Amino acid sequence: MNRRLFNVIGGALVLTVCSPKDDGGGAARAAPPARTTTEETQAGGTITGKVKFTGARPTNPRIDMSEEAACKNKYPAPPTAETVVVNPNGTLANVFVYVKAGLPAGATYPAPTTPVELDQSGCRYHPHVLGIRVGQPLNIKNSDPLLHNIKAKAVKNRPFNVSQPNVTTTPTVRTFAQPEVMVSLECNVHGWMNAFVGVLPHPFFAVTGADGGFSLKGLPPGTYTIEAWHEKYGTQTATVTVTGTETKTSDLTFAAR
Repeated sequence: MNRRLFNVIGGALVLTVCSPKDDGGGAARAAPPARTTTEETQAGGTITGKVKFTGARPTNPRIDMSEEAACKNKYPAPPTAETVVVNPNGTLANVFVYVKAGLPAGATYPAPTTPVELDQSGCRYHPHVLGIRVGQPLNIKNSDPLLHNIKAKAVKNRPFNVSQPNVTTTPTVRTFAQPEVMVSLECNVHGWMNAFVGVLPHPFFAVTGADGGFSLKGLPPGTYTIEAWHEKYGTQTATVTVTGTETKTSDLTFAAR
């Protein structure tokens, strides 16, 4: 009898300790999970597509690095500018694609704390085109054994111009306070070095790579204007409506000129 009574009391104690607190409405409720940027970009609809290129492929100019042996020696052949990179499948790389309009009014998307990295290696910026969120850290590295500087020619954000004397173990960290498409980066020491940063308050953006594709995931139902930005050919836009968790395809095309 005593043993059974002890088991009952023990079970009641376990239930008292482990059960969530009653909120006064007669039902115990667990705390709702925190919403994160990752969750927001996984649920919802998707806009996907490719950025195509038509016309004669231009020839990018060669870069003369003869005065910087440490950089020149990193290339088996003379490097060329990255102004227009046409992929073998007839698409464009280094195109910044993003949602320009259509997100719900008042929607906010907390900036990630994980930094975006920009590296100076072989006397070039890597990556050449990148996206970052408002308030997200930008870690700027110098992997070359020589002087570089990073000049941000921002208009809506505060410009900056910082020097890095050689290989850095601690990156220079900067953030952007306002949306801006695009912020131009250049190096006053090496005139051929340039890069572009798209700054947005939301996570719905992508940069095309070797297949020219992009994917904007986690969009709530609505009609959106997506814009594709290219450093030489300007912009192209498309209007796409998504509902639920469907995927809509919308290709964009730039023509040589």
